[in-house]
Amino acid sequence: MPSVKYSIELSDSDRNMLHDLVTKGNTTAKAILRANILLASDKNNKRHMTVAEIAVAFSTSATTVQKVRTSYANNGLTATIQRKKRITPPVAPKVTGDVEAHIVALACGNPPKGYRKWSVRLIAERCVELNYVESISHMTISRVLKKTNLNRT
Repeated sequence: MPSVKYSIELSDSDRNMLHDLVTKGNTTAKAILRANILLASDKNNKRHMTVAEIAVAFSTSATTVQKVRTSYANNGLTATIQRKKRITPPVAPKVTGDVEAHIVALACGNPPKGYRKWSVRLIAERCVELNYVESISHMTISRVLKKTNLNRT
């Protein structure tokens, strides 16, 4: 547990906002837990608790309580309660607009010799052969074609 201890003194507006957040319950469980920790830590509250008491009261660890208090002291209320928004997706999408255009062009074109029509598996194989993508699932091809109303293969 960090050695620095923060004294939490909430303003009336912060206290009211946290109280509303806890009582209305229309947010994530993690946000409600953090709000409860801050409300219980408030020195302006006559019933403020120690880190250990808060951990027991809300079935969490003392480390979590201390991290919430530290975050509030360093970052403020909003950053402590709300989750940080992700800027980029965890994995870049394989199908970009360019790849999607190639898939549609293949599906609209004539099928290879020996085939009567394009299948999604055949389109997937051809996309890899033509180096549009390194690998692609036939289900991804199906989703692209469905999105463009060309899922007649």
